[in-house]
Amino acid sequence: MAKILVALLLVLGGAVSALAQTAAPQAVPTPTPSPSPTPDATPTPKPGEVWVRIDTTAGPMVVAADVKDAPITAKNFLHYVDTKRFDGRKFYRVVKVDKEYGFVQFGMQGNPKLDFPPIKHEPTTETGLHHTDGTLSIARLKPGSARGEFTIVVGDQRASFDAHPDKPGDNLGYAAFGHIVSGRDVLIRILDSTIAPDKTDRGAFKGEMPADPVTIISARRVKPSDSE
Repeated sequence: MAKILVALLLVLGGAVSALAQTAAPQAVPTPTPSPSPTPDATPTPKPGEVWVRIDTTAGPMVVAADVKDAPITAKNFLHYVDTKRFDGRKFYRVVKVDKEYGFVQFGMQGNPKLDFPPIKHEPTTETGLHHTDGTLSIARLKPGSARGEFTIVVGDQRASFDAHPDKPGDNLGYAAFGHIVSGRDVLIRILDSTIAPDKTDRGAFKGEMPADPVTIISARRVKPSDSE
């Protein structure tokens, strides 16, 4: 009888032990977290650049003004920015040669109440800047007459806008002073503006003026630059 009791106790003890093992929660290994992807570095102005955000009715653009290589022209542009003279102005001229080739023009439209005095011309042969895709420059009549009219080119337009001392006549081109940092799609939307065929600006730019021009809501520095 004693042997039978011992056997029963051993069986019951084994069952209880098995039950305890079944009921006990299993330790779940803590997974090793995957390393977070390193975020791309936030774009910042290069030395000698001042960035400006231009909010328009077609969307925002950020442009860089090169105060190192074209100090006179770039600082003239920033003067218009800092005095908020671009606010409410229009992209009033669009010259589209092809889908992604041409230029747009914006500024004071010759308004003497908004224009600052003319500035010295900085040709591309002196600055080393060129009218490649997305370049900002200042429009002019004769050299040294530029005030508050600015262009952004679409496509490589060095042949048309750069200075070419080997050519006869006025060969000093426009003064390039910056480039688009972001918002090229907005630039293309402006280039795609519907043109009013008979619209002119004081008799000029016929066939180049939008029926409903894109308006600049505001133009502000993105961050100050220590290089000025």
